[in-house]
Amino acid sequence: MVSFREVSVLDDSAQALLAEYFSARTLSFPGDQGTYKTTLPDAREFVPPRGVFLVVEGEDLAGDASDVGCGGIRKLDDPANAAGARVRYEVKHLWLQPHTRGLGLGRALLAELERSARALGATELVLDTNASLEAAGGLYRSSGFTEIEPYNSNPNATTWLGKLLG
Repeated sequence: MVSFREVSVLDDSAQALLAEYFSARTLSFPGDQGTYKTTLPDAREFVPPRGVFLVVEGEDLAGDASDVGCGGIRKLDDPANAAGARVRYEVKHLWLQPHTRGLGLGRALLAELERSARALGATELVLDTNASLEAAGGLYRSSGFTEIEPYNSNPNATTWLGKLLG
């Protein structure tokens, strides 16, 4: 059984999962793209109504209850959108431990983050990713995200995706 727990990014479990995430990204980052640049999340950006950070509660390899993944959303301020036509939130640090992949937890986490964004008033979700993360790209696209123009200058990203929330 999987569940989600809202935590501060400063929470011990969030910090441990983020450390695993950044380590995995550093090790798997395509060499021809340079060196992975770690950017630690600002805890103030992941507190309602600015955002949320979730820990995925699942099972470890022995079948015992364990924190197995994480992800968050944060509101993006868009000066070009002064009229308030849209409220844009960004998906950040969506990650699951390797032994849980293929079980649908990523899709469940993404859906929970989308629900949280809607509850906070989002009308659009955006994210950036790297083409080398093929499974993640497939998940995002099959969840309704489509390519958009870059909205940030993340040196780790090769692809920017967005989804309008109805």
